[in-house]
Amino acid sequence: MHGSLASPRASKADAGFGWLAIIRIGLVQASIGALVMMATTVLNRVMVVELGLLAAIPAGLVAWHYAVQLGRPLWGHASDKGNNRTLWIIGGLVVLAAGALLATQATLMLEGAFAAGFALAVLAYALIGMGVGAGGTSALALLASGVAPQRRAAAAAVTWIMMVAGIVVSAITVGELLKPFSAERLLVVAGGLALVTVGITVLATFRLERQAGRFGDAARDDVAPPDFRAALAEIWNEPAARRFTIFIFVSMIAFSMQDLILEPFAGLIFGLSPGESTQLGGQHQGGILLGMIVTGVGGSAFTGKRPDGLRAWVIGGCLLSAVGLGTLALAAVSGPPWPLGVNVFVLGFGNGVFAVAAIGAMMGLAGAGETTREGVRMGVWGASQAIAFGLGGLSGAVGVDLSRRMLGNDGTAFQLVFALEAAAFVLAALLAVKATGGAAVRASMTKQEGKVFA
Repeated sequence: MHGSLASPRASKADAGFGWLAIIRIGLVQASIGALVMMATTVLNRVMVVELGLLAAIPAGLVAWHYAVQLGRPLWGHASDKGNNRTLWIIGGLVVLAAGALLATQATLMLEGAFAAGFALAVLAYALIGMGVGAGGTSALALLASGVAPQRRAAAAAVTWIMMVAGIVVSAITVGELLKPFSAERLLVVAGGLALVTVGITVLATFRLERQAGRFGDAARDDVAPPDFRAALAEIWNEPAARRFTIFIFVSMIAFSMQDLILEPFAGLIFGLSPGESTQLGGQHQGGILLGMIVTGVGGSAFTGKRPDGLRAWVIGGCLLSAVGLGTLALAAVSGPPWPLGVNVFVLGFGNGVFAVAAIGAMMGLAGAGETTREGVRMGVWGASQAIAFGLGGLSGAVGVDLSRRMLGNDGTAFQLVFALEAAAFVLAALLAVKATGGAAVRASMTKQEGKVFA
């Protein structure tokens, strides 16, 4: 009787965020991607090519911005306690934009005043890490709290695709605006990008949080979130959350290990020119995009509200990625005429399937805490992902360098590293069997329904 009285009032909220709201959060992700592109791609190029600095300098700064993101759980917890994720999203983007502007100024100072420029760059990249962590974690927590279970795969696909689109569009636009290159033009373009991305974020989040409906933290307003230390203890003592944290760490290391070695591999083993190796990277990104689309559509259409519906997609994406890397290991000793483009496209497709399915599963588990809320849980997994990305890219590059010196053969060196990556994805698939099971998500769904209909 009680439930029947509540049903009419809850029916509209049951749908959670609609597609327009999901796209608006995607615009936030696109803005984050555009600003990060400026710091990690454009300024990296300027430091190495125009200024002639060692590549280790921008690489170290990028690694530093990942390290700062260890604070993601703290920022997510703060957005839980404040019950105002919009403020944290906008604030994060403002800090990120300020960091990107300072990083641009610092880069231009490196040539004439290296010590002062580098000190400013360290501060700037710390702000970039803080902005990405605070804004990105809060945006994903808002998405997780407001999207119905049957839409999670599609929502993850939409936001990831829009983030990639933001990177691509901003890279093309910034590249055109920087012709011909000058320090003054770089500062103007960076300032314009900062203003546009912050403006988009403010407009995209305007009155958005109130649409979260029954999936939002408003359903648990009667339970105050625990303090930060207690929240971390609850997450780590919860088997499902602990397994998922380990799964994210292992899988993201496997995902990112080829980032810095794929194009050198194409040049050293297959003799591809810089332009051809760049096109190969485009084929990899094309595979990722298709994998995201297929998983977003298929994950939503064929899994419905099943709490463990995305598990098969996560495992399948990990195993297909392992196959792609395993065949690259064979290509390393085979060389031409191996169908390298097809191989890399298949790897990208597996990566795309895995990435979207893992984020969809993460969104489901984000609401499974007894007292912890989406922000701190997303923060823990975001920190695990950030550290894994930093370690993965570094370990892949260092692994190839060491193997080339020890083995004296480029093909064998790349074969060893690709084989290790494939093994890491197989391990991730095994971890995913329990990490993405239905028990935790089912408990979350039951809990949310109980709050609405009690």
